[in-house]
Amino acid sequence: MKNLHLLFGILLLFSAYFFFSCKPEKGVVLAYVTSRGPNLPNTTFITHINYAFGGVNTTFNGIRISNEERLMNITGLKRQKPTLKVLLSIGGWGSGRFSEMAADVTNRLAFAADCKRVVDQFNLDGIDLDWEYPSSAAAGISASPDDVDNFTLLMRDIRQAIGKNKLLTFASASNAKYVDFKAINKYIDFVNIMTYDIAHPPYHQAGLYRSEFTKDFSCEESVNAHIKAGIPANKLTLGIPFYGHGCCGVPRDVYYKDIVSTSKPEFEKFTRKWDDVAKAPYWVDEEGKFVLTYDDAHSIAEKCIFIREKGLLGAMYWQYDQDDDDNTLRKAVYYGIYP
Repeated sequence: MKNLHLLFGILLLFSAYFFFSCKPEKGVVLAYVTSRGPNLPNTTFITHINYAFGGVNTTFNGIRISNEERLMNITGLKRQKPTLKVLLSIGGWGSGRFSEMAADVTNRLAFAADCKRVVDQFNLDGIDLDWEYPSSAAAGISASPDDVDNFTLLMRDIRQAIGKNKLLTFASASNAKYVDFKAINKYIDFVNIMTYDIAHPPYHQAGLYRSEFTKDFSCEESVNAHIKAGIPANKLTLGIPFYGHGCCGVPRDVYYKDIVSTSKPEFEKFTRKWDDVAKAPYWVDEEGKFVLTYDDAHSIAEKCIFIREKGLLGAMYWQYDQDDDDNTLRKAVYYGIYP
C-alpha cells in the first residue's frame, strides 16, 4: 500500500508538471508566415502563426491552399512547441471570390465545411479570415453592399462547422470599417487590426499616437475605433509592420532587414529621426525631407507598453521573414508582450 501511495504521488506531481509546463501563454504574439518563405520559422518568440495564404476556390465552395507541403511542415512545429497555435489565413489583398461565395447559402455552407476539413487534415488550431474588404472593390475584387451582412453569416457558419474549441479570427482594416463588429463578436475569438499602411511619407504608416506626421489616424485611434464599434479590448491584437514605405531614393516598400543592412551604401545619406509624440522612427534626407516610415525595436517597445496598459490581447505582425537575422523585431515584440 505504501508503494501504491508513493506511485500515486509521483503520478500526481508529473501530471501537475505537465499541466503547468504546457499551459498556453496568455498574451498573443502572432506572426504571419507566408507560403513563400525559404525556412521554417523559429517559434521561440511566437505564440501563434497565421499561414498566408489560402483562398476561395474557383467554384466558390471551398479552399485552395498555397504550398500545402510547407503548411504541413509548419504545423509539424507543434511537436517541438505544444503550446504553438497555427491557423490558416484565407484571403489577403487582391484575393477575391469572397463576395460570390458568401452570398450563396449553398456555397457558404460548403466553404464552412471545407474549413473544417482543412483544420482536421492539416492539424490546424483554427481559421483566420483576411477578406480585404467586405463591400469594398478597392483591391480589384468583386464586392456588394450585402457583403457586410454576409460576412457575419460566413463567420457564423464557420464557427458552427469548426466547433467552439478551435480559433476563429479575422484581419480588420485599420479604419474599423466594412464589418458589423457587434454582430460578429459572439462568433470570433479575436481580431487582428492591420494598424499599418495607414499613410506614406511624409507621414507615419503606423504611428502609435497622433502627431504632426499623422495623416488620417494613429494606432491608438484605430484601436479606440474598434472598441467603439463593438469589440472589447481583450479581443484585439495590434498589427505591427516589419517593413517600411519610402520615397525620394528609398524604395516604396522596403523590409526592415534591408533598412538596417550594412550592405546598402545608398542608404548612408539618410538620417534616422525619432518622433517622440507618435513614438515612431523615420528617415530624412540631407535636406530634412521625410523619406521613410517604418518601425524598429524602440517603437515596438512603446507599442507593447500601450498594448499592456490598454488591456489588448497582444500583437500581430506582417511578416516573419522581413526581420533581420538577429530576430531584432521578433524579440522586441515577444519581450514587449512578455517583459
